[in-house]
Amino acid sequence: MKKFLAVLCLSLFVFSSNLLAHGDAQPQPIDVSSLPALGEEWLESNPYRENSEAIKIGKAGYNSNCARCHGLGAVSGGIAPDLRELEEGDEGDEWFIYRIRNGATRNGITYMPAFEGIIAQEAMWAIRAWLETVPAD
Repeated sequence: MKKFLAVLCLSLFVFSSNLLAHGDAQPQPIDVSSLPALGEEWLESNPYRENSEAIKIGKAGYNSNCARCHGLGAVSGGIAPDLRELEEGDEGDEWFIYRIRNGATRNGITYMPAFEGIIAQEAMWAIRAWLETVPAD
C-alpha cells in the first residue's frame, strides 16, 4: 500500500507540474508576404532595418513567438536575455541571426530552440527590425 501511495503521489506531482509549466510551445506563423523576399542565402545584416512594414510584422512575430521567454515588449524578466540590449546595427545582427537560427543548448538542456526551418528568414529579420525600435530604458 505504501508503495502504491508513493507511486500515486509521484504521478500526481509529475502530472500537475506539467500542467503548470508552459511545456513545448508551437511556433506561430508569421505572415511576411508583404515584405520583399530574401531568397535562399542567409544574409549577415538586416535588410529590413527601419522598414515600417517589417517593424509592424516583427512586433507581431515577436509577441507570438518570443515574448513568452524574452518578455512582453522585449522587457526580460531576468531568465532569458533582454533583447533590447543587443548591439545595434550589423554587429548585433550577427549574434541575433546566429542565435535565432541555431538556438542555445548547454549541457544537453535547450535554453532556446533553433528556429531555422521553422520561421522564415524574412520573419527573423522583421523581428530584429522591431527590436531595434524598442528603447532599452
